[in-house]
Amino acid sequence: MHRFSKRNYYSMKIVYTIGDLQSHLAVCRAQGNRVGLVPTMGALHEGHASLVRRCAAENEKTVVSVFVNPTQFNDPTDLEKYPRTPEADNSLLERCGATLVFAPSVAEMYPEPDKRQFSYAPLDTVMEGKYRPGHFNGVCQIVSKLFDAVQPDRAYFGEKDFQQLAVIREMVRRMHYPIEIVGCPIVREPDGLAMSSRNARLSAEERQNALKISQTLFESLTFAPSHTVAETRRFVEDAIAGAPGLRLEYFELVDGDTLQPIADWQCTSHAVGCITVFCGAVRLIDNITYKKP
Repeated sequence: MHRFSKRNYYSMKIVYTIGDLQSHLAVCRAQGNRVGLVPTMGALHEGHASLVRRCAAENEKTVVSVFVNPTQFNDPTDLEKYPRTPEADNSLLERCGATLVFAPSVAEMYPEPDKRQFSYAPLDTVMEGKYRPGHFNGVCQIVSKLFDAVQPDRAYFGEKDFQQLAVIREMVRRMHYPIEIVGCPIVREPDGLAMSSRNARLSAEERQNALKISQTLFESLTFAPSHTVAETRRFVEDAIAGAPGLRLEYFELVDGDTLQPIADWQCTSHAVGCITVFCGAVRLIDNITYKKP
């Protein structure tokens, strides 16, 4: 299990236990400070940095959790191979204005098995919910634990994980958490590839092949206005099928609020295309908005 070094990061503090986390936050709140939270699994990149910078701009104190959560991985190999870069993560977080880094062990977050079941159908039963059984239950387990530990005023999540953001919003609504959930835009590489911690696992050839995912989504924006939903879906599916080194798991055109498939552009004011593609052995997700409310 990787642990952060305990060298001093100037004003940024690193804590490993919920007790230490809450002791620091008690002082912050006594001073009237608003607390923002950015949950991460580490292997941080500019997409995460954008969340942290926004959190730091909108709150007096910024907490970043760095924890590779085992309960949201339905593939043990994927968990084992998930990148872990603690020293680089700390350097990035300090530059972006993080106040407090919470880097717990698995034993700290799960002193005993979490048997809670979260069900937010139909939001969590389609797309990722269909192909990764138990994934969103694990997400809700850890995010609720972090919310309980930090009790933030705001929490920041990237829109690249579009379905995850919708599920978390629903969890907050149903559990009556007094937390503002802030969705932040996808951050892309200069060539268009959506930033992801998993990109580090791509070979040079796979990295080049992966560009076809975002290129196809952007091309479909031009294609869609003069074509039906079904034709747009086929356009994307055929483009990925014809691309070297890629295997489409799914591409769904959905209502951006309900996440249910749409059959006609006119049936919603918020149309989003969500895609998951295997590039070699690396599973990549992306999305694009066709209609905004």
